[in-house]
Amino acid sequence: MKAARIADGIYRIGANITNGDLFEGLWPIPDGVSLNSYIVRGEKTALIDLVRDWDEAPMKIRDQLASIPVDLKSVDYLVLNHLEPDHTGWLGMFRDICPGAEILTTAKGAAMVKSFHGIEDRVRVVGSGDSVDLGGGRRLVFEEIPNVHWPETMVTFEPGSGVLFSCDAFGSFGSVGPEVFDDELGPERHLFFERETLRYYANIVASFSVFVERAIAKLAGLDIRVIAPSHGILWRKNPGLIIDRYRRYASYARGPAEAEVTFVWGSMYGNTERVVDAVMAGLTEGDVPVTVHRVPRDHMSQILASAWKSTGIILGMPTYEYRMFPPMAHVLDDLGRKKVVGKKVFRFGSYGWSGGAAKELAEITAKYSWDFLEPVEFAGAPSPADYQLVKARARELAEIVKKTALPKQGA
Repeated sequence: MKAARIADGIYRIGANITNGDLFEGLWPIPDGVSLNSYIVRGEKTALIDLVRDWDEAPMKIRDQLASIPVDLKSVDYLVLNHLEPDHTGWLGMFRDICPGAEILTTAKGAAMVKSFHGIEDRVRVVGSGDSVDLGGGRRLVFEEIPNVHWPETMVTFEPGSGVLFSCDAFGSFGSVGPEVFDDELGPERHLFFERETLRYYANIVASFSVFVERAIAKLAGLDIRVIAPSHGILWRKNPGLIIDRYRRYASYARGPAEAEVTFVWGSMYGNTERVVDAVMAGLTEGDVPVTVHRVPRDHMSQILASAWKSTGIILGMPTYEYRMFPPMAHVLDDLGRKKVVGKKVFRFGSYGWSGGAAKELAEITAKYSWDFLEPVEFAGAPSPADYQLVKARARELAEIVKKTALPKQGA
């Protein structure tokens, strides 16, 4: 693959990670993920963000540099917007190849350059409003956007071209092919990246939604014509679309989201499972979209993505040794860690000799601001009345969701 030209002297160079590893050691990436770096050339040359030595990414980057051509040894500045190792893991080797390049990063970034890599020389601290003139009409301006999603994070803007190098902000999972720009993709690929952007946001960024909103407001005055993130596709036809998408995702952290329900259930011996169809029948009558996950079979990555955008959540689980079904307890703990708050929730499930799931559920979700409907619990197998009550509760939740959800996009 060759470097992709964004504007005169500005190129995207990237590598796809497709070796089956987990992103951050946690999140499945069955369709891979791209690591994007960028070259900006004036009279001097800047390399913006690196990669880690992962799935031969450095070799792929160097091959694309040769297509420009740019020799790594000629790089004058290395801009580190974000110090997470997927963007800086190759820093030590880069410094060996190009010892003369000056590293530009925030104050907290400089501390991480030292702690992660032991590098202190030729590191310049930059902050919001600082800039570097590359000559030849190219200039880099820096803006700090802390906690999107690490505290040292900044973005880099090139005013002449309107390119915003946003690092993890406005990114997504998913490998990128030869078509790297939004206007090169067909409808199916756009839908794919929309799904993977939501999953990326829910998995990686959701906890920091208030900082996402602050960053979007801070960047509003820039004449952004291209958004160039470090993961996913580049946006040159409609950069406002990905900004609006992130803005909407961030708003879900305050409670109401889409008019949808996420239904998570697990069963030990099939008694809780018996009423799953009744739940689905109630949701169908209530006419709301539903995404169903069974635990522990389904991965938390997917559960987070659908729960983040749903106004309603249904939990189906048995009581296990006076407490919640353990896989469900793990799910609820992770939902709390990612600040999935303000949901409308219905719970049902079977118990054997005693209940007890409700107490632990209340303890785990005490700070989630969830609004619970009356639960339906039954000893052993469900009775005909239990089937009807579960169905009625599911329909009730559907009606509440439709009334409280955010308006549809474009409505």
